[in-house]
Amino acid sequence: MKMENKIRPRHPEKVNKPINPIKKKPEWIRSKLSNSKEFFLTKTIVNQNNLVTVCQEANCPNITECWSKRHATFMIMGDTCTRACAFCDVKTGKPDRLDPFEPLKISNAVKSLNLKHVVITSVDRDDLKDGGSNHFFEVITAIRKKNPSTSIEVLTPDFLRKGNSYKKILETDLDVFNHNIETVPGLYLKVRPGARYFGSLELLKNVKKYNKKIFTKSGLMVGLGENKNEILQVMDDLRSAEVDFLTIGQYLQPSIKHHPLDRYYRPEEFVELKNIAESKGFLLVSSSPLTRSSYHADEDFKKLKQERLKQINAKSFS
Repeated sequence: MKMENKIRPRHPEKVNKPINPIKKKPEWIRSKLSNSKEFFLTKTIVNQNNLVTVCQEANCPNITECWSKRHATFMIMGDTCTRACAFCDVKTGKPDRLDPFEPLKISNAVKSLNLKHVVITSVDRDDLKDGGSNHFFEVITAIRKKNPSTSIEVLTPDFLRKGNSYKKILETDLDVFNHNIETVPGLYLKVRPGARYFGSLELLKNVKKYNKKIFTKSGLMVGLGENKNEILQVMDDLRSAEVDFLTIGQYLQPSIKHHPLDRYYRPEEFVELKNIAESKGFLLVSSSPLTRSSYHADEDFKKLKQERLKQINAKSFS
């Protein structure tokens, strides 16, 4: 009897989900292809070190632009997530063991790319007792040792039901702590069923309480079915948690099995949301159709430092 090799689906939990046709993208959502030497250099370094990037795994529309600037967001702890968020294109399932050489590989890649600012994110690892916080610690420590002048930003999971494990990350010489709120609370059960809205808020609040010097950051997608008042409430909640930097971007449906796109926001709507968020007291707001958590992260970190300095100077003269 002939045996057939079955290919495991990338998102097994979505196999029996209803089909949601993908809406045609409007003219203002277009990503450019690149054949630059810098793009291929970045790709070569990533591949040679067997590294995983969220740019590839999450099918980011900005990959050619960012890689052409030698800017990649490294995704640690493997390419398989233990959650099944309805918006995300990262593979789900049972992850492999942690790679003990990953901290060294990433620190070498940061050195080879001559990065001035690096972003480290990860899949959710609910299978680990600490949610992967110690591995974050080892990666950050290795980067700092080999690249002392590089600023470091992390985009972390929520460490739900992992107690104070997140504090291990804060023991490092970290510059920016990012955890994305992703959507409005009313959509969590459909869009982010494995997470808890107030759990994410609490994490951001506790990070700022633990270390006031670290910049905190969070991201919100629009186009999932939320309304304007719900967005404004999220802004208020994030400011209550003393979040410094807010990113707002358009949700782009990865496949017909993912959460359906409700609508595309027009560019002027993103400008309006940016103005409202700035009026609420965020140090920095990035809001555009193609904005993603780590999009222009290096330039934005410089702006964050400048805005904080302005804030300090304003207080000293008041």
